[in-house]
Amino acid sequence: MFLTFFTELRAAKVPVTLREYLTLLEALEKDLADKRIEDFYFLSRACLVKDERNLDKFDRVFGRVFKGLETVGQAVEQAEIPEEWLRKLAERYLTEEEKRQIEAMGWEKLMETLKERLKTQKGRHQGGNKWIGTAGTSPYGAYGYNPEGVRIGQDGNRNFRAVKVWDKREFKDLDDTVELGVRNMRIALRRLRRFARQGAAEELDLDGTIKETASKGYLDVKLRPERRNAVKVLLFLDVGGSMDWHIEQAEELFSAARAEFKHFEHFYFHNCIYERVWKENRRRFHETTPTLDVIRTYPSDYRVVFVGDASMSPYEILMPGGSVEHWNEEPGQVWVQRLLDHFHKAVWLNPVPPQHWGYTQSIGIMQRLFGGRMFPLTIEGIDQAMRELVR
Repeated sequence: MFLTFFTELRAAKVPVTLREYLTLLEALEKDLADKRIEDFYFLSRACLVKDERNLDKFDRVFGRVFKGLETVGQAVEQAEIPEEWLRKLAERYLTEEEKRQIEAMGWEKLMETLKERLKTQKGRHQGGNKWIGTAGTSPYGAYGYNPEGVRIGQDGNRNFRAVKVWDKREFKDLDDTVELGVRNMRIALRRLRRFARQGAAEELDLDGTIKETASKGYLDVKLRPERRNAVKVLLFLDVGGSMDWHIEQAEELFSAARAEFKHFEHFYFHNCIYERVWKENRRRFHETTPTLDVIRTYPSDYRVVFVGDASMSPYEILMPGGSVEHWNEEPGQVWVQRLLDHFHKAVWLNPVPPQHWGYTQSIGIMQRLFGGRMFPLTIEGIDQAMRELVR
């Protein structure tokens, strides 16, 4: 398993050497990991990762290779069938006809019924259609099916039907060093340019130097401020959930934007903008930025780009408490509108192909909120969006 870990890291382009791998094995022989998987995580990270930009890739590989282990000893003793495989056997797969027979309860009834279930249920349930449990058709629980449910105790999406998730989820920051496709995106982003000379006079003004030297009869060197792109950009990135399918495109855009604009800031959100956004996903529960502070801090001359698939329950945009992860006092559309009222130049880039937008109600709602300023996350779409922002 350790050799698999090493090869998987190399495949993920984490620059790990054989010497570093042998150092890790030597540390394990001396029992520095204390047999706990948490200790082994930090030990292996210290031995194998030299640049913090590779931490995200390292975490992904570590989670994939050592998923389900509680002690380091299990890595060499693992001959049993993983528990999660057995647990999946209990999942109930419904036919299309059975799915059609299950009716969505609606937002008000869904939340009211959940409160009643929490008050009265005392034990574990599986395979049913009423209580909070697993592998059934109840609107509450895990590893079952319901067209509008509250996901409780399930690791990851299966049917993308939950309107609220009752579990704490961890997201990863996007890698801003991605190179594939970045060059083309940078070229498309260059339409958003407005050059000005700002800052200290550090660049040689050749024409001015020649003119002054000729008129004065001696060398008179003239300097001027460097010519820079004066456009200021604010990037809001949807992360987690269905956006996991579009990580590569989002990372390419993130890399291109960071390289192209001097005045550049970014924030993350999940599905829809609410009262808070954040800069680092691993700290999103502890270090957040109030959305009102974003409005107060950044002037209205910033160009704003939202990146997301806009694929969510309509409740997340239209209803108080509709957020899939927390109870929002005001609907998402209120916060979106506040941002659009302050930042007059704003667009939405969507990685979902435009021919599929009509199949998702929330995409249509978000498109109307943006006054039709939603564009596909393609080179052509970015070009169109930049043209919109420079009008």
